[in-house]
Amino acid sequence: MRLTIDRTLAPRFALLCLGIWLNAADTLVTATIMPSVARDIGGYAYFGWSVAAYLTGSIVAGACSGKLSLALGLRRATAFSGLVYAIGCAMSAVAPDFVTFILGRLVQGLGAGAVVALCYVAITALFPESLWPRVYGAVAGVWGAATLLGPTLGGLFAAIGFWRGAFWMFVVQAIIFIAAVMVMLPADKGDAARGRVPVPQLALLVLAVSLIGAAGVVASPRLAVSLAVGGLIGMAAMLAVNARTHDRLLPKSAADLRTATGLGLLTIFSTEAAVIGFTVYGPAFIQAQHNASPLLAGYVVGAIAAGWTLCALLVAKVPAERDGRFVRLGVVVILLGALASAWATPRGTLTETALALAVMGAGFGLCHAFIARRTIGGAPADEQATASGAVPTSQLIGGATGAAGAGAMANLLGFSHGIDPTLANAQGPVLFAAFLPLAVVGVLAAWRLGGR
Repeated sequence: MRLTIDRTLAPRFALLCLGIWLNAADTLVTATIMPSVARDIGGYAYFGWSVAAYLTGSIVAGACSGKLSLALGLRRATAFSGLVYAIGCAMSAVAPDFVTFILGRLVQGLGAGAVVALCYVAITALFPESLWPRVYGAVAGVWGAATLLGPTLGGLFAAIGFWRGAFWMFVVQAIIFIAAVMVMLPADKGDAARGRVPVPQLALLVLAVSLIGAAGVVASPRLAVSLAVGGLIGMAAMLAVNARTHDRLLPKSAADLRTATGLGLLTIFSTEAAVIGFTVYGPAFIQAQHNASPLLAGYVVGAIAAGWTLCALLVAKVPAERDGRFVRLGVVVILLGALASAWATPRGTLTETALALAVMGAGFGLCHAFIARRTIGGAPADEQATASGAVPTSQLIGGATGAAGAGAMANLLGFSHGIDPTLANAQGPVLFAAFLPLAVVGVLAAWRLGGR
């Protein structure tokens, strides 16, 4: 019987790995080639939008993934998401200007966000709860492969002056993913009544993220602050509406810090918002400060994923009664690593930068799977699918918020036309440390979560 079960689960696990790979490799490849993209088609002042647009699309799709899987069925929803991702990649590949490129990244994010979130849904739907940490840890191995191959692929495409080829490569992989979904996932019927999309919350969320993103491209610091505050108010309004409706975007307890679900989602949001700036601007700073190639810069920033992957694999078999310790330990390591990285990225050597970023990534690897398990497990049974999708969605919301904020701060500090080495040395620590208070919020929330 055990052999039969393993044979049933193995192809589904392979499918999850392929879906995670699309997002993991895309993130590192794109981070590596973005300086080349900006030099080729312009738009350095809107550099952060390449990330913000992608994450905004991912937020919208990821937040609706639980509902989408209920409405269409898991197989059809996942295949459709893969198709949207392929279309977005093709748009980015043929973009003649930065506006078209951003639109392509938005569509690409819609597909990638849904694919990743549905993979989380698939984990809880296709595997018993006792296997969740092991599956999360094993899937993290995909990030290890992406850490090695992502910067290599991006660096090679950038080195030959054909960054567009990277996106065509993902079009091909997305087609393979769609075919695998149709073969490996079991057919299931959706329920349109249960899968209604929560339009009011979604509209407020898009508005909030757009306002925060706009704060990164306006010239007036006062207007930028006003837009950012408006975005935060929009997010608060979204949470308030979500708690009072039956068609929820996130679990009802998402904003309730008395629950494990609320604490877990706040921890995920805060830590991601605090550190996303290193992914957005890290490669550009490293290339400017050390005259490094796109390939080398990609590998240095890829140390974040390397640290995450290694530690996730090491703690994959930690029993449930000990996971609270790792929840607390992980977020403290994230904070310490982010502090070190804020200094090392603009001022340290390549070795110091890579080590600091690896420590920061290790913190995520130590705690992410256990935070996810407590967040999902703390939700009522009828909200398990929604809570599963909320884990990556909260991470994406944090990423979009942090990326938009980093863009606003970068423009304010004088980086709107590129990374000048002298200015980078003087103002770089300010750029990267500006959002570390959010990491402190994450530590406080995780400390309570770990003690539950």
